[in-house]
Amino acid sequence: MKNSFEGVSRRDLLRYTGILGAATAITAGLGACGDGDGDSGTTSGADSGPAGKTIEATLAFTLSSAFDPMNASSAVATAVNQHVFEALIDLDPITREPYLALAGAQPTPSADGLTWTVTLREGAKFSDGTPVTAEDVAWSFQRAMDPANKALMAGFITFLDKVTAKDPRTAEFTLKHPFSLFPQRIAVIKIVPKAKTGDAAASKAFDTAPIGSGPFTVVSANATAGVVMGINAAYNGSRPAKVEKITLRTSSDGTARLNDLRGGSSQAIEAVPYLDVKALSGGDRKVEEKQAFNHMFLMFNCTAAPFSDKRVRQALHYAIDKDKVIKTALQGYGTAATSYLDAGNAGYQQAGTVYNYDPDKAKSLLAAAGASNLSFELHTTDAAFIKDSAPIVIDAWKAIGVNATLNTMPSSAIYGTVVPGPNFRVLAASGDPTTFGPDVDLLLRWFYLNQTWTKDRHRWTNDQAKQCAQLIESAAKASGAEQKAIWKQALDIIAEEVPLYPVFHVKMVTAHDPKKLKNFQGASTTGLYFLNTSRA
Repeated sequence: MKNSFEGVSRRDLLRYTGILGAATAITAGLGACGDGDGDSGTTSGADSGPAGKTIEATLAFTLSSAFDPMNASSAVATAVNQHVFEALIDLDPITREPYLALAGAQPTPSADGLTWTVTLREGAKFSDGTPVTAEDVAWSFQRAMDPANKALMAGFITFLDKVTAKDPRTAEFTLKHPFSLFPQRIAVIKIVPKAKTGDAAASKAFDTAPIGSGPFTVVSANATAGVVMGINAAYNGSRPAKVEKITLRTSSDGTARLNDLRGGSSQAIEAVPYLDVKALSGGDRKVEEKQAFNHMFLMFNCTAAPFSDKRVRQALHYAIDKDKVIKTALQGYGTAATSYLDAGNAGYQQAGTVYNYDPDKAKSLLAAAGASNLSFELHTTDAAFIKDSAPIVIDAWKAIGVNATLNTMPSSAIYGTVVPGPNFRVLAASGDPTTFGPDVDLLLRWFYLNQTWTKDRHRWTNDQAKQCAQLIESAAKASGAEQKAIWKQALDIIAEEVPLYPVFHVKMVTAHDPKKLKNFQGASTTGLYFLNTSRA
């Protein structure tokens, strides 16, 4: 997986942020503060904290986007932002439960559910010492809602009509329709200072030198070396910094991450290579595995024959022995998909169609669709578990008479050049929007009610697609059992149509040194999180 949700292309990043060479801009904007390499927790320089006051960790992905939370997309940036920014209500990165962040009390709705009022935490300040006001809250939502900004977060708050400041500490939200998920959904909008993001030039500078109200600040950032965070001395919330510095190294090399942990230069790492999990578990490092939404999906060009026929798409799913793929490529650290949602999701419902291994049914579906002697190029992104899984999938298809050749490329090339092109047919890749929230509405909107994915990528625009979109919108206006029942209808349509659909959901595996870290837990999403974590 390249980013928090693989599939935000380089071209998309440029469109979202308006910054040419985001990683270069990060390095240039913050490089003077340090190189991002960090230290080993000893006093070795002016910015080094006392021994034992630094947490060092190694992430599995590079910093490939800047930090403005309206658009930040990379795994590293979204992890950093959870430490640097606050929403009114935040989702705990480990439990995924909502908690009061900048809000001083729970949001209160009007009797008709169309107006919500939120009061700010008293004395909240940004890291530059300026107070957080309701005007900053209103501005943070307005800039994300402004179509001119093409904000990545805009698609998650379509229920909002307007946000206004009633007084310095009270923000009022006017909704287009009642939305039962309002309290946790507003977590997608981190609050930024209006004074630092008021125009395009200011926003560009802010993107590489962010100012938030969270417990930490960005001290330095480097596109390859990683990020160093220091304390926000003005923070007065419930999750104060318990170390003076956090150094996040980055390496896509699993062996390098393991060496960092075993050698003691990092106290925690993410994405433990599946082949090394058992050996590492037998030592003095603690290994955690958590079921994730993140998955390998197959995506088809639904307008191109024969993949415009859902029977062909279904056949390619039935042909795959998912248990074999999981055992061989993931060493067992995955779960065969029985729905678009992973079984660990609170909103999980098994889909009406489950693609158990059935090569005979696959052959029958291909014959019924008239798709004999099927041959195509399977494009894949270069995430490790995707690359390891693809040859096994191709062999499974070969067993039913389908010939697929493999073309693996970085996700930026796949989504920037291959998928938009006229010759695109089938893609295997990964995706995980749960870094922004695990609720069903958010996850459905990401892949199936989104211009980029639905119309530009899998091109699923038939009557069933329109019905699915209507169901998602209807569910947003409902609640309780009614909402769950409508979601089930949408999940069943998606499983039947399979324009983009998971083969399996992975397990996220992290490891840390329990003798050096206190109160650390691994997450079920990408990234490492150290809110309330201290050195042991």
